[in-house]
Amino acid sequence: MKKILIALFLFCGTMAYGQSAFAKAEQLFQAEKYDQALIAFEKLNKQDASNKKVIERLGDIAGRKNDLETAITYYKKLVEREPSNANYNFKYGGTLGLHAKNVSKFKALGMLDDVKRHLQKAADLDTEHIEVRHALSQMYCELPGIVGGSIKKSRAYADELLAISPVDGHLAHGFIDEYQKEYDKAVVSYRKAIKTGGSMLTYRKLIAVYKDHLKDTNSTREVLKEAYKVHPSPSLKAEITALEKS
Repeated sequence: MKKILIALFLFCGTMAYGQSAFAKAEQLFQAEKYDQALIAFEKLNKQDASNKKVIERLGDIAGRKNDLETAITYYKKLVEREPSNANYNFKYGGTLGLHAKNVSKFKALGMLDDVKRHLQKAADLDTEHIEVRHALSQMYCELPGIVGGSIKKSRAYADELLAISPVDGHLAHGFIDEYQKEYDKAVVSYRKAIKTGGSMLTYRKLIAVYKDHLKDTNSTREVLKEAYKVHPSPSLKAEITALEKS
């Protein structure tokens, strides 16, 4: 009985240490201290190579550090171990897609089917997965028609986003409008996003259309002022001042 209790104590102690070590590593990750977090998670991975949370974080860190090939390796392990996990499929397919943009067109074409398959699987597995629908909408918008690109499909995913999260749907439609160089429509979409969500991102999207595409300084300044009322910051104030002096 005494030996059993000692073994149980040691087992519980090891588990507690592992949980504590993971929590510390996670704190480093959340604080964006990726080099330190990498060391911590690699140590945990050596102790238990089957821990999917650790593998996922190693992939996330590699992605944040723009080491996409390493991230793909970790996410592939997760998909192989748990094929029906929507988020694993999203991360694997999405990272493959990002990597495809950085390789030769010939190699990218060879990766495209896997990108589509895993992103679509993630969307099918999780009918309310916002990020994967953004990725699918953007992918079909940017792809040439000859390899499956389709504005109709892109709009369809943006419509799905509207039903799940209206602000994300308006942002997705705004992206398509911009890509199609329909800038007046993009203004309408981003205005709807501001009205629905009002995050700084929604204002930035509208500001970019006025500033970079329509070359409308007055409207740029007015939207900056609107944003400043909701999200006051020294950087926004400086942008407004610079425009007023120009």
